[in-house]
Amino acid sequence: MADCEPKDLSVGKLPPILLDSFLQGLDHGPEVLQGGAIGLDAAVIDFAPESGKYLLAKTDPITFATDRIGEYAVHVTANDIVCMGGIPKWFLATALLPTGTDEEGVNNIFKQLKETCASLGVSLIGGHTEITLALDRPLVIGCMLGEVNDTGLLLPKNACSGDVLILTQGIAIEGTAVLARDAATDLLEAGLTNDQVKAARDLLNHPGISVFPAAKVLWGYEGLRALH
Repeated sequence: MADCEPKDLSVGKLPPILLDSFLQGLDHGPEVLQGGAIGLDAAVIDFAPESGKYLLAKTDPITFATDRIGEYAVHVTANDIVCMGGIPKWFLATALLPTGTDEEGVNNIFKQLKETCASLGVSLIGGHTEITLALDRPLVIGCMLGEVNDTGLLLPKNACSGDVLILTQGIAIEGTAVLARDAATDLLEAGLTNDQVKAARDLLNHPGISVFPAAKVLWGYEGLRALH
C-alpha cells in the first residue's frame, strides 16, 4: 500500500505543487486581472478601468537579516512591484517583536522603514506592531502597493524560449548576503575566511539588493518581456 501518512514540511517555502493546490479555484472577482500564482511577483487589480493604470499588491515576510530587517522588508517588496513594470507607492508593515525587545530596538526598525521608503519615494501609510510570545527574533511582514500603466505590465509568463537573458548585478546577491549576516559562525567553521564573510555581508550595501535602478532603465527597452 502507498504511504498516505502526511509528511512534515521542511523549513522554507511550501512545495510548489502543494501551494498551487491551495491557489486553485480562488474566486477573485472581475477586478483582479492576476491573482496568486506560482512564480508571480504581485497581484494585479484593475481598480479604475478608465484610469489606464493597474494597482499592484505584494506582501512578504522577512525572517532573517535581523539587523537590517526594516530596510530589507521595503526593498524586497518594492523589487517585486518594479519587476511587474510598476512604481512602488505605498507600504504597510506588520512588526512582530519578541519579548525583551527594548525601545531602541523598535526605534531602529522604524528608522530603517522610514528612511528606506523615503529613498524610493514610497509612503509608509500604516501597519501593526506588537510584542509577541514564542519568537526568538523580530519579524516584519511588508505589504507594498504600486501602480503600473496598463500598457507596461510585465508578467513572468511572457518570457519565451529563446529570449535573451540580461544579468544586471550578479548572481545570488541577496541569498549570499543573508547567509553571511545570519550564519557567519557556521561559515567560518566551514573554512571561509573573515575577509570572505565580510565581503559577502557587504553585498547588502554594494551592489545592494534593490533592482529598482536597473528596472527603470530596462523598462524603456523595446522587446522587454519579463523581469525577476
